[in-house]
Amino acid sequence: MISTVWVLVITTACSTATIEQVRHRVVPHVLNNDEALVIITNEKSSSDETEVSFSDCLYDELKDDSSILTVYSGGQFRDELYPWFEPRTAPTSHHALTKLMHQPGVRDKITKMKVRYVVWLNGDTDQVDQGGSMTCTVTPFGIGCFGLSWWDKESIYEASIWDLKLTQSVGKISAEVSGTSYLPALVLPIPLIARTQNTACEALAAQVKEFMGISLR
Repeated sequence: MISTVWVLVITTACSTATIEQVRHRVVPHVLNNDEALVIITNEKSSSDETEVSFSDCLYDELKDDSSILTVYSGGQFRDELYPWFEPRTAPTSHHALTKLMHQPGVRDKITKMKVRYVVWLNGDTDQVDQGGSMTCTVTPFGIGCFGLSWWDKESIYEASIWDLKLTQSVGKISAEVSGTSYLPALVLPIPLIARTQNTACEALAAQVKEFMGISLR
């Protein structure tokens, strides 16, 4: 197996994004109109709020190209393939996926949905640091605040792409975005928010499209 790796670093006013793409195939299969992909979280628990919001974001970003790309959400796919892709039973390796595809009815259902690729998502967004101070007082003219607060967030996500027809992993894309949000106040607080999760979502969606050979709008 031959892998190719490239890394892209993007810096904006409030955040820095590092995108890494690993291809396990020299010439990846290009998704066509008769094939679909599914976005699914590869987590032991489906109750992780951050993961659900990120999965929904990625689904919406890819769904915007619905005229050239069929996308299923993890919920749709799991309902059709129940119980094979539930968090406790989903395959986590090439051998487990191969074994699953030989289960009665599994390949038939996947073929009916025309799903060629599964995009497995891992990761989360965390607040890693904070500081500053702010004081607010009541005056005859109302409430006034003075000071500066800040906090750092990191959004780290990874998308592993599996080809269900070949029953193998064909690549991996990761996005790591760090940013600092500020809340300065001179009478009124004015938030300056670094939207790290949204930036990671948009970057990952763009790379999934590029990986699949889909022209960006």
